[in-house]
Amino acid sequence: MRLAVCLALPLLALAACKPPPSDEAATGRVFSDKPDAPPAPLESPDSEGAFWANSEEAGRIIYGQAGKAPLMAMQCIGDPKVPLLQVTRLSPADKGGKAFFALVGNSHVARIAVDATEVPGGFVWQGTIPANHPDLEALTGPKEVTATLPGAGMVTLNPAQDGAISAAKLVNDCRALALPKPSLDILEVGDPVAEANEPALVDDNAPKDAVSQPAE
Repeated sequence: MRLAVCLALPLLALAACKPPPSDEAATGRVFSDKPDAPPAPLESPDSEGAFWANSEEAGRIIYGQAGKAPLMAMQCIGDPKVPLLQVTRLSPADKGGKAFFALVGNSHVARIAVDATEVPGGFVWQGTIPANHPDLEALTGPKEVTATLPGAGMVTLNPAQDGAISAAKLVNDCRALALPKPSLDILEVGDPVAEANEPALVDDNAPKDAVSQPAE
């Protein structure tokens, strides 16, 4: 019955019939530690139909095709006063390696310095960038973004549907952590709480007993 329902759905809805990309799907992948020879450049992975999904780790999102190993991960980390966006390209990296990860889209280019970072099974590419960096507008717009890493090909980040998990929402939420919180001791003009505490105005030219007289 599930197969029949999926076959009847439009192409864009097929992802709902499959599990989202997951960290478990990456289990068993072999990463490079000390290669005998320089690794051959990897081909760009297939990004058709890929989307963002929540990871098992709170606050972390992963990107990939339904039911397959994720291609990328993002997470907001660091001091709330200076939040950082951590970006991970889940591609094999050589121990000690360094590179620049380029995110291009929405009329912006963000170049993130990434290092070979050890994870269970080997090394992947990982780096951070201040969440308020203006170049991260590459991720906050509505258009497609390309994420290119030398030797690991290009990942295409498809535009997210309204209300869906997205890199744009993560970036904006991360930036919001650094915004000053309104003080409860300062009430602005027009604040209903301030207006409620204001004393009633009294006309000094009115008869002395006018205020105390009951209305007829």
